[in-house]
Amino acid sequence: MEREFIEHLSARSRRLRFLGTIGVPSDTLIRKLTDIDYRRETAFAALLARDGAKHLIGVSRFSLGADRKSCECAVTVADEWQHKGLGTLLMRHLIDVARERGVLEMLSVDSAGNTEMRELADYLGFKRRADPLDASQVIHSLRL
Repeated sequence: MEREFIEHLSARSRRLRFLGTIGVPSDTLIRKLTDIDYRRETAFAALLARDGAKHLIGVSRFSLGADRKSCECAVTVADEWQHKGLGTLLMRHLIDVARERGVLEMLSVDSAGNTEMRELADYLGFKRRADPLDASQVIHSLRL
């Protein structure tokens, strides 16, 4: 399902999610996204039943930092489901679980041109700053 989800994202959505151009996702990437170490990572999937099959239409995830008090997060929603509140729902659930696990700060590294993520991050209370290592990116942070 993860491979199908990524392959059906528009080129723009794939570029914004992975901060670069990707075509067909590699087996290594699919393993990284689906072989989750639940001690350090959490992922939530939004599924839709259609034509007798389940389809992934959104996913949010975080991975703990080395300090185990911060995490990096990401959210991706299928193009046809964007701007309907699904990303907000997935992120709110992710934030709640991070708080429950004692995470103090959530970070998201995003393309500076990703207006959808900027709006979502603003809505959820994230602060934005320039990425000191890459001028084309920003870092959104939320104190939990």
